[in-house]
Amino acid sequence: MQKTRPGLKKIPPYWYPYTTMAKGRWLGREILEIVSTEFRDRSMEFYRYALESGITTVNGEIAKPDTIIRNGDRIENVVHRHEPPVTSTPVRILHHDKERGFIVIDKPGSIPVHAVGRYFRNSLVEILKNDFGFEKVYTVNRLDRLTSGLMILPLNATLAATLTDEFVNGRVRKEYIARCKGKFPEEEVVCEEPLLTVDRQMGLNIVHPEGKPAKTIFKRLRYDENTDTSVLHCRPLTGRSHQIRVHLQFLGHPIANDPVYSDPRIWGEKLGKGGIDLTPTEERAAPQAPEQLQVDPASNPESLQKDYAVQKSSNSVNGEEGVSGANSKPKLLPRETGHDIGMGSPVPLSAEAVGIITRLRNMKDEAEDWGRWRDVVFRAKGKLTPHGFRIPLPPQNERKRGGSALATAKAIPHQAAQSAKTESENVDAEPPRTNQLTLEDITKLSIGTPSISEAPTPSAAPDSPVPASSAPPTFAYCPECYVPLHPDPKPESLYIFLHAIRYTTSLGCFETEMPEWASEGWEWEQ
Repeated sequence: MQKTRPGLKKIPPYWYPYTTMAKGRWLGREILEIVSTEFRDRSMEFYRYALESGITTVNGEIAKPDTIIRNGDRIENVVHRHEPPVTSTPVRILHHDKERGFIVIDKPGSIPVHAVGRYFRNSLVEILKNDFGFEKVYTVNRLDRLTSGLMILPLNATLAATLTDEFVNGRVRKEYIARCKGKFPEEEVVCEEPLLTVDRQMGLNIVHPEGKPAKTIFKRLRYDENTDTSVLHCRPLTGRSHQIRVHLQFLGHPIANDPVYSDPRIWGEKLGKGGIDLTPTEERAAPQAPEQLQVDPASNPESLQKDYAVQKSSNSVNGEEGVSGANSKPKLLPRETGHDIGMGSPVPLSAEAVGIITRLRNMKDEAEDWGRWRDVVFRAKGKLTPHGFRIPLPPQNERKRGGSALATAKAIPHQAAQSAKTESENVDAEPPRTNQLTLEDITKLSIGTPSISEAPTPSAAPDSPVPASSAPPTFAYCPECYVPLHPDPKPESLYIFLHAIRYTTSLGCFETEMPEWASEGWEWEQ
């Protein structure tokens, strides 16, 4: 069956300041350790470099990598946002009840509900504000970024409290459509396995006896032999994170295109059917760069060991070589040793769980063209300099009410590009991308680093033949924050076959059309 291919909605990079209060799990820890374990988009070395550039403040004072976070601390930072592309399929308003004050929308897959990670303007809340004029919506029910479908959004606090109570106490009937692998049983299947989040960074959930109670009812609507997949009606009676996805995986029928729960490279041939081994282990392994990008350990951007070597050499010159014992050894942070895996887990992890998380992280890095491991170009640069901002940021009472420090900036790069640029992709050809820095530039800028041109790197189009005499591939880097730029994803890789089709609440029963991928005989690029 012929399918419609959407395009991509993209936003140019821009500088953005944000404020957060110290979280409980951060207290008593150095800020470098916190940012390097909470985030993985950049290397350890970059996070230290950014902190030393003075763009982060704690309670108005410029922070250093070893600044300890205390209870009540206010942390402010200025980042150069590179928002990932989302689908060009628009958000649709299905119903607007002005009298009672709520809207019903159909959210495309790939759009997160709230600003999270690298997403801000491409989040649902910001789209509703900027494109539809809804200044304040209350997201009482949320869908995963990759999930599409219906959401009911109150426009006032009173209705939000009422509807929240209905969701929390199970008085909302929620119905989903999914397409899973294999021939699902024809009879109704009920799964009541408890679910637990074991890795916050990856958002990974597993079936675990220490998890929260969860119950989902599944009914097969159709089996398509041409793709060996089944279309299901799913009714979750609880609202756990990734509930339908994990329950289907446990039953041996994961969602057919789920990048997390249906990939044998992560879970093995069983794909997590029946759950995984839960025997705890303390063993961890330090992260390793892919073979084609491995360099001398002292030049590894994921390690801070080279700084210790420089400091030791400096001490020798100053006659301080007598230092021994604990002080003579460099301090290893959890991300360097691999012990950041499991830091946010409420239970000890098994060797199988650690392996799954490790493989999942490696696949994320590979999908982003190993940008984190090529994150070295900034070393010869000056400090990060956010355009249009003064650091520390002005006090909050001097900023525009309801806004960020953006309101105080005189010049913001790319501010004219508030509305996203939508591109319709050519199905057969990928549009060319512009390189800010060539391989030769990077080689000249690198300090104490082997020539990057000596290490083969995955091409943006790995299936294309490369003549033996062709020049090495060029890397694109942002000229302002030096982040490696990644190839555009395929639009069809930005969502999964899971759709919220119908909700029944005290406000009424609302539903969307069936998703295109649920039609009989539907095929996709696998």
